[in-house]
Amino acid sequence: VQLQASGGGAVQAGGSLRLSCAASGSSRINTMGWYRRFPGKQRELVAAITRGGTTDYEDSVKGRFTISRDNAKNTVYLQMNLLKPEDTAVYYCNADDSPYDYIRRGGWWGQGTLVTVSS
Repeated sequence: VQLQASGGGAVQAGGSLRLSCAASGSSRINTMGWYRRFPGKQRELVAAITRGGTTDYEDSVKGRFTISRDNAKNTVYLQMNLLKPEDTAVYYCNADDSPYDYIRRGGWWGQGTLVTVSS
């Protein structure tokens, strides 16, 4: 499975960005998600969505970020609104091609995309 992410960049606090990630190489991708890594820390879940549409969000992004997907395109999106400086991190797309249709971290990772939010 290959994951191609796009959409990172720099924005001022209160602004918006939209991340996209397209998966290829598998006919059935179940959970797709976004993780982020702060300097010196491990990746943490930001949001994930199953093929059936079940979602999960990290508490600090609830109400500000929205994850969605287009199953026909094997593409996941992360709409990030009301961005804060503490959202600054490298964001990674993740995909799971197991047969399990519940939220789980998969073994496939895209290249990171940097999101920088200035105050």
